[in-house]
Amino acid sequence: MECIILAGGLGTRLRGVIGNQPKCMAPVQGKPFLEHMFAYLEQQGCTRLILSLGHRHEVITDWLTTQNHPFGITHVIEQEPLGTGGGIRLAMQQSTTQNVLVLNGDTMFRIPLSGLLDHHRRHNAETTLALKTMHQFQRYGVVRVNEQHTITAFEEKKYYETGLINGGIYCINRERFLARTFPEKFSFEKDYLERYVREGVFSGYTHDAYFIDIGIPEDYERAQTPL
Repeated sequence: MECIILAGGLGTRLRGVIGNQPKCMAPVQGKPFLEHMFAYLEQQGCTRLILSLGHRHEVITDWLTTQNHPFGITHVIEQEPLGTGGGIRLAMQQSTTQNVLVLNGDTMFRIPLSGLLDHHRRHNAETTLALKTMHQFQRYGVVRVNEQHTITAFEEKKYYETGLINGGIYCINRERFLARTFPEKFSFEKDYLERYVREGVFSGYTHDAYFIDIGIPEDYERAQTPL
C-alpha cells in the first residue's frame, strides 16, 4: 500500500494559532498532526509513504530524522507552489504502484483504506474519492453520486441540510492520471475533478468514519479532543 500525503500548504488561516510552521506540524494533543496521520497509516497497513512538501519543508524533514517509522518514507519538494494537482503529480513521479492513495496533510478521515482500494478496483475507476455524510454545514461543497457510486457532479459551497462531502482521501490510478495533460501548476479539485467529472471516471466510497479538518482555528481547537 503506497500513500502520498500532501503537506506543502501554507496554513494561512491557522497562522494566528500555530505561527509560520507547516500546517501538518500543528500540535494536536501534544504531537504534530502528521504524527497522528503516521499512526493511522501504520494501523491501515501502509508500506511506503511519499511526502509532498513545500512551505517550511525543512521543519518536516528535520522532524523526520528524530522519528522511527514502520514504513519507508521518501519526499519531494515543490520549489514553488504547484497547487494540489501539481503536488500530487510531482509525488507520483516517485510512486511505483498502479493505484496510489493520496491524503491531505490537514485532514483525518479514519476510513479503512483497504476498503477504499477494493472499491476503486471493483468499479474500475480512474479516481475514487472517500466521501462523508455531513449535516447542517456550509464550509464544504457537495458531491453527487448515482446508484452505481459514480460521481456525477460537484456542487458549490453553500448551506446544506445534509449531503456528501469530499473527505480528502483519494485512490488514483497512476497511469490514467499521469496520461492527462495539465499545466505545471493546477488545482486537483478544479482542474481535474470538476473538469472531468462528466466523463464518469470518478467513483465515490462513502463511509461514516471519524473526520476532522484542522484547516481553520475552530476545527483545530476541536481536534484537541482525542482523535
